[in-house]
Amino acid sequence: MPRAKKYSEADLILLYDLKRHVGNSKSPLLIEWLDCQTILNSSEQYIFDFILQDVQEKIDGWHEEELKMKFISFVLRLGNLVDNPIYNTYFERSIEATIKENFLKIKTDFMIAKGVLDKPQTPYFHFQEWKKHRDPTGDPVAQLLEAFLIAQDINQNNRPIYGACITGKFWEFIVMSERDYFISESYDCTKKESLIKIIAVLRKFNSILKSKLL
Repeated sequence: MPRAKKYSEADLILLYDLKRHVGNSKSPLLIEWLDCQTILNSSEQYIFDFILQDVQEKIDGWHEEELKMKFISFVLRLGNLVDNPIYNTYFERSIEATIKENFLKIKTDFMIAKGVLDKPQTPYFHFQEWKKHRDPTGDPVAQLLEAFLIAQDINQNNRPIYGACITGKFWEFIVMSERDYFISESYDCTKKESLIKIIAVLRKFNSILKSKLL
């Protein structure tokens, strides 16, 4: 079994001739995805208010697992990213591929994919990752790009791959189409307006998945 290297974002850009674009207006795919609003019902609003207060008061003291269990898991549910007849959700699953003679393997923190029981088969969406801050040994954008490249190799359908990077309180949404990837502005999840936007964007992905990716 070959050993996977750790790549930085710059490494992957050079190795696979990727094109990096930053800003919400850089891609029709990103514009479409982020053009959304949502309304919470009364029970959802109760959960929203609770996790918003919690994240505002406690995020600086949470370690990785606390951030995931006490906050992100609730955001995913409010975003309607849960198992259904169309796709499954997977946590901490490894995917791999050999691309241009380079072996890539990454453990995705959260993935949406068609699959059978515990085996993901067609990845559509990835979250990376739960760390509080970027660090040289865990660049979340690089890890997300590896997941995107592997998903493209697995899917073989030329359809875009969607995902998000979470670094502490900041969320960035990313779309890759062929070798171009587009990074949104950052959304601060401790701000009420930004958190409702994050939930709206996650919900919007469901409609994109059903209408364009399946």
